[in-house]
Amino acid sequence: MMLDRVGAEKARATSIVRYAPESYFPAHPHPGGEEILVLSGTFSEGDRHYPAGWYLRNPPGSSHQPSSAEGAVIFVKLQQMPDGEQRSVRIDTRDLANWHRQGAREVCPLFAAAGEQVSLQRLAAGERILDESSEGAEILVMSGAVMLEGKLYERGSWLRLPACEPATPHAGDQGATVYLKTGHLSDVAVAV
Repeated sequence: MMLDRVGAEKARATSIVRYAPESYFPAHPHPGGEEILVLSGTFSEGDRHYPAGWYLRNPPGSSHQPSSAEGAVIFVKLQQMPDGEQRSVRIDTRDLANWHRQGAREVCPLFAAAGEQVSLQRLAAGERILDESSEGAEILVMSGAVMLEGKLYERGSWLRLPACEPATPHAGDQGATVYLKTGHLSDVAVAV
């Protein structure tokens, strides 16, 4: 399911990809990098296997041969990293040691660099997701629901909030767990 795409065949893209059991892609490069969050099943790269909950970040110029023996669903962002990024990241978000309390919420940091912060966050009912100084955000609702301008966005919903538009999303009545990416939209031009 394509969520966002800028370009043709080798595009900057954000999508949800479903791997059927016993499926694979041939080995291929990612000149602009690739960010993956395994939502269900098990995603594999060669002989390394990542069940649901793993966050992977392959820097620009990396390559891999992805597959899934049992099938998988992944959230994936392609061609969205700066050329100079070199860090490969592998984080098991199911490991409680990767989470810490930040005020009323629990946070699992996934990546931080100048102009980009990525995390999973568990929020209490009604808690604001962003502060007033936010420079735009992307939110994937992992569980619970998010409220924004009177509309409820349930599990599986994806929201992009441009930097130029003030927004105050907050967790729904049962709370929410969200993938949150901020800072990367502050210099993106928005057509008016």
